[in-house]
Amino acid sequence: MQKNIIFIAPPAAGKGTQSEILKNEFNLAHISTGDLLREESKKDNDLGKYIKEQMTAGNLISDDIVTELLEKRLQNDDCNNGYILDGYPRNVNQANILNELLTKLDKQINYVFYLSIDKDIAMKRACGRLGCPKCGKIYNMYFEEMKPSVSNVCDKCGVELNHRDDDNEESFNKRFDTYINSTKPLLEYYKDLLYTIDSGLGKEKTSETINKILTKK
Repeated sequence: MQKNIIFIAPPAAGKGTQSEILKNEFNLAHISTGDLLREESKKDNDLGKYIKEQMTAGNLISDDIVTELLEKRLQNDDCNNGYILDGYPRNVNQANILNELLTKLDKQINYVFYLSIDKDIAMKRACGRLGCPKCGKIYNMYFEEMKPSVSNVCDKCGVELNHRDDDNEESFNKRFDTYINSTKPLLEYYKDLLYTIDSGLGKEKTSETINKILTKK
């Protein structure tokens, strides 16, 4: 069975990390709507500026914009072996839009993983997150095992680490609460394909649980 996967999770629950693990292990396309939006936000045009303003304020981007970007991405050749949707859909309306889009593209979803997490743990993961602009390695100022050897400097590249504008406490609280409230009906929508996993137990345990589910069919 082809592994076409949706990750449903509040901010900083680890869906990006788990998506990358699965991408490498099963040769799947990792499609992060957050990454698609951030890439578009770097463009010097009206759409890019609008997306950047909304993300910094912690607001969700309109379904029309996300769907347009997603449709283009799903038609890339690397999706033919299977794909992971990371961060979309966020609500039932988006799930219906996605279903129409996948039908149009002759694709389908086989697995839906919900990564649950305690809000305080998620906030530390998000607000303490630091990234290397050169190699992409992720660090965190709040977790000892994820701190760089030298404060705010990449261990591998020796360059200054970046902190995303939308990773602040006020923005995080708004994103987290909005996500939880809008996602509850989505879990019911996907109940026949849904697997709930406590991602607060750590990256390795979460990955192990997901792998067992994917390889038992």
